[in-house]
Amino acid sequence: MGITFRYRLKPEVARLASKASMGVLIVAGTVPVTAQLPHNLPSPPRAGVTIQWNNATLQGIRDAKLGAPVVARALAVVHTCMYDAWAAYDERAVGTQLGGALRRPVSEQTTANKEQAISYAAYRALADVLPVDTNSVYIPLMKQLGYDPTDDSTDIETPTGIGNVACAAVLEFRRHDKSNQLGDLAQGAYSDWSGYAPVNSPSTVPARTNLADPNHWQPLTYVNSTGDLVIQRFVGAQWCYVTPFALSSGDEFRWLVQRLGPAKYGSKEYQDQAEELVTISAGLTDQQKMISEYWSDGPNSEQPPGHWALFVQWVSERDRHTLDDDVKMFFVLSNAIFDAGIAAWDAKRTYDSVRPVTAIALLYKGKTIRSWGGPGKGTVEMDGSRWIPYQAATFPTPPFPDFVSGHSTYSAAAARILTLWTGSDRFGDSVTLPAGSSKIEPGMTPAHEILLSWPTFTDAANEAGMSRRYGGIHFRAADLAGRLLGSSVATEAWQKAQSYFDGSITSKTNPELATGSPDSRVSEPVR
Repeated sequence: MGITFRYRLKPEVARLASKASMGVLIVAGTVPVTAQLPHNLPSPPRAGVTIQWNNATLQGIRDAKLGAPVVARALAVVHTCMYDAWAAYDERAVGTQLGGALRRPVSEQTTANKEQAISYAAYRALADVLPVDTNSVYIPLMKQLGYDPTDDSTDIETPTGIGNVACAAVLEFRRHDKSNQLGDLAQGAYSDWSGYAPVNSPSTVPARTNLADPNHWQPLTYVNSTGDLVIQRFVGAQWCYVTPFALSSGDEFRWLVQRLGPAKYGSKEYQDQAEELVTISAGLTDQQKMISEYWSDGPNSEQPPGHWALFVQWVSERDRHTLDDDVKMFFVLSNAIFDAGIAAWDAKRTYDSVRPVTAIALLYKGKTIRSWGGPGKGTVEMDGSRWIPYQAATFPTPPFPDFVSGHSTYSAAAARILTLWTGSDRFGDSVTLPAGSSKIEPGMTPAHEILLSWPTFTDAANEAGMSRRYGGIHFRAADLAGRLLGSSVATEAWQKAQSYFDGSITSKTNPELATGSPDSRVSEPVR
């Protein structure tokens, strides 16, 4: 399917839109797939449109099989489009691109109009950033809700036009945010245009130890779950340059994370962090193994940003949210997670730090260690060069450097936002993992069902961070620095969102309320 539409705005609105360079919205082609929601945090039976479109987004994420940074951006784009459309029907809130220029009279600020505008905005956004499910998920949902997906009206006196126009402005802004969505900076959507090249040559797993520099990341090569040979490339190497929502730039908190790492080869810290993971691996319990697997969010999943979006749905049901609540909560959370990813990837690119799978094999080569020996083998003695993480052989370690942990950063950011939103750290959710449900050791692990429960949002975020140590994916410093970074980023995102909610941002920026065009200046990360 392909839809191209042009729209005309009233002169005063066109003036405000000029900085967003609005003009043409193109909905890309699709590949039909079957929609499903394979997560045990179901949405309410009568989920509002925000939840329904969030579920559609998560399905698009699963089917598109994108990396975590791109997933975080897609969530933020969709929920920003929905928020900007909704803001036209609120008395005070302003949109991120057109401010209050689309605001409708109080008499039109009805739930029905909000739902219609939100739905058109969500549909247009999804067809742009996650087009794979347009025919199979998004169009059917539009029809189910009673809307015509082919209606490309730009009449801003109608909810349909509000949704279409508000979304188009956000999409145009984001198409030039240096993520390379369009593949115009380098061939291939979201491909690296920044010239990153790994210091070390790729290695099989267990890792080879002939490294050019043991401080730096080593790409892996392995056979994935579909039988294809994979040679890793740094996914999101350019992400440090992407235009954030609230941060001034991706390196805003670099000064903070550098205080915690990464450790340098030859130092006691480098040795200690490796020893800690070997010890954890040797003593893995069923509980720890399942924590690692539950939070892994690897390929074919909604990734860590989507995992927390599911938690948000649970909070929405628990707290009996209104439509307005959901729109605002998803807006601030998705943008905080988006910025968290940019900041985390700035650290990954800057320090380009070695992963445990490489460092442990190097340090313990020729030495006998005790560690997890592979699926069903339990703890065994081995030469240290044979060490492997508690991961599936088809995805042994993610394709980017160690420091900082993306899981820790995303989760800490989300936990902080949910604490600020609800006014309490209280969470109260849990999940039961059946006996034998392990994907790494199916039928064997866990021996008995495992209950994971999180009294607080912080408990959940900390467990997510710790899960990466259980899995042998991250060192301690990467986890702890990520937690600190995520919380710091979220505080800024929260403050920025409040200024949109109460309309005060108009007094802090120029009268035309552009959130700023993507900054053309970039600074090379240090090594």
